[in-house]
Amino acid sequence: MEPVQKRKLSHQVLERLVEAISTSEFPPGSQLPSERELMSMTGVGRPSIREAMLSLQQMGLIKISHGERARVINPTPDVVIDQISAAMIMLLATSPRGLDELKEARLWLETGLVAMATRNATAHDLDALAASIRALQDARDDQARFIAADLSFHALIAEMSGNGMVAAITRGMLEWLSRFKRDLVSKRGKERLTIEEHDRIYRAIASGDAEAAAQAMRQHIGRANQLYWQEADPSAVTQKDA
Repeated sequence: MEPVQKRKLSHQVLERLVEAISTSEFPPGSQLPSERELMSMTGVGRPSIREAMLSLQQMGLIKISHGERARVINPTPDVVIDQISAAMIMLLATSPRGLDELKEARLWLETGLVAMATRNATAHDLDALAASIRALQDARDDQARFIAADLSFHALIAEMSGNGMVAAITRGMLEWLSRFKRDLVSKRGKERLTIEEHDRIYRAIASGDAEAAAQAMRQHIGRANQLYWQEADPSAVTQKDA
């Protein structure tokens, strides 16, 4: 027999509240009972209730506003990704392999997404991509705007895939990576190359050639990954991401 595990009261309260939310006892938009009511319902003290409520908020399941009862919110993929962003950025900053692994994941993910986007592309989608490229061209001398336009182009392609969850993950990955490439994208000459590569991807999507779009995306991200390696060690010569 396994030893009996003593569990914190707040964990037990948290489990009950998560179950109540997931079974629509407290549906999105509804308010949870007050602290006093929860104390009476569960038979535990205020510290355990507050700890459980804080955990619910960190999970992206409720919103706590001063002077009001906690309100249940809809845990969309974007909300979930936002909840882990701070921890992910810290991981990337401290893990020796974290950034490399994220770049590899981005390469695999966006190569597949752009093929899906090509098959799903509408006239409205193509107009949005073309506008994103124009914004990139207009922002060549403004680092912050250039990065925003760069991320917007890739985020649009992720949305065009038709998979909301994967699109949210992609937007999160792009935001995390942007924290580590601001100096790189502002180097002289790299803006022009980025614009050319975006235009090549756009033209492949517009022509309906999913294979060419995937290849153009693979070359674009592979080139960026190669530059990351050179930034980390200028003397290193590798074809890892070519």
